[in-house]
Amino acid sequence: MMTVMAIVFSNIFRISTPGVSYLAYLMTGLTLFNYYSEASNLAMSSVVANFGLINKVYMPKYIFPLSKCLFVGINFLLTLIPLYAVILLTGTGLCWQHILLPYAYLCLFIFTVGMGFLLSTIAVFLRDMFYIYGIVITIWTYLTPIMYDINMIGNKTLAFLMKFNPLYQYVNFAREIILYHRTPTPWMFAGCAVSALGIFVIGALVFRKKQDKFIYYI
Repeated sequence: MMTVMAIVFSNIFRISTPGVSYLAYLMTGLTLFNYYSEASNLAMSSVVANFGLINKVYMPKYIFPLSKCLFVGINFLLTLIPLYAVILLTGTGLCWQHILLPYAYLCLFIFTVGMGFLLSTIAVFLRDMFYIYGIVITIWTYLTPIMYDINMIGNKTLAFLMKFNPLYQYVNFAREIILYHRTPTPWMFAGCAVSALGIFVIGALVFRKKQDKFIYYI
């Protein structure tokens, strides 16, 4: 699927990334974004889907969204295999900065867990959230520079605002290392940490405050 998208966007839409392989550029973004998309969707439905278990056995409810994020994390680790195959086959090469990549992956995981807490809470009280989020994630896909370079955006104000997108921060952090063999700036490290911890704290607080009411709405 990633190869097909690379062919379509590079040959039909004529999108290119000067100086680096477009296939490696695309796969780096898709690998991280697909993890968030799959994990957040599964986490959102985790509480509602386990209503029978919640009624029968007392257990910490936060385990349900957390377990989904961990489960998809295993798939994410497996997707790194074709990603690195592309990195090597396209001549992108490796560098010592790759040891910093787990930082971006950890921040993405923390952010996803926080969103999982938040979405699973909302889904209990608003079942239409399952359909609404499908639209949101589609819009989010196009607002995150995955298939295109953010420098292609003519509107500088829009391009600046898009940089506050947490998923862009994680993808950009990874691309800085994988594609350009550069050490991310301190601002990149800080941006990833702030967005991840901020959403995690908000999601955990909302989940904790509302979890005792789940049984009345499921």
